[in-house]
Amino acid sequence: MSTSLAAAAAGFGTGLSLIVAIGAQNAFVLRQGIRRDAVLAVVTICALSDALLITLGVAGVGALVVAWPDALTVVAWLGGAFLLCYGVLAARRVLKPGGALETTGGEAGGSRRRAVLTCLAMTWLNPHVYLDTVFLLGTVAADRGPMRWTFGLGAAAASLCWFAALGFGARLLGRFLTRPGAWRVLDGLVAATMITLGVTLIAGA
Repeated sequence: MSTSLAAAAAGFGTGLSLIVAIGAQNAFVLRQGIRRDAVLAVVTICALSDALLITLGVAGVGALVVAWPDALTVVAWLGGAFLLCYGVLAARRVLKPGGALETTGGEAGGSRRRAVLTCLAMTWLNPHVYLDTVFLLGTVAADRGPMRWTFGLGAAAASLCWFAALGFGARLLGRFLTRPGAWRVLDGLVAATMITLGVTLIAGA
């Protein structure tokens, strides 16, 4: 295996190991995928955001952010508050049978805008995203020397593959979620995830 291919493979594996975990972003992409609501837009935002953050990490921007620790504190408070609000909304859907079975018919445009804005907030107001991409991946990439950009490319490819598989593959679960009760269980899991992460972010800020 060539040096470049080995570096890209290492980046792909490292990136995938950080992305494949239960978190706010993955839970949101999964729900959008199951509802088949703005999936392409959501997957694109997540993948491009990760690619940009990984690029910043490989370029060494992480060192600059470390010099301004208050930045992550502000992001943690904003992100925590946002996740708590989203978790409460998901909990309300659990308590309101039928509310989760939304369609994308006449309000498709508004639904898509909400999905895009929510995805942007879910991504850029989550300090864990910065820690994983800018700091951790950036640090590991630095050890690769001249191959650090190839490593970063592999990590970005892992992000794209994961979000595409999660978003577009989630529709396979649709047939298991034809009853309101199943959606209430899903929203219950989403609510628990969002509220837990929100409280964790604020407590650690």
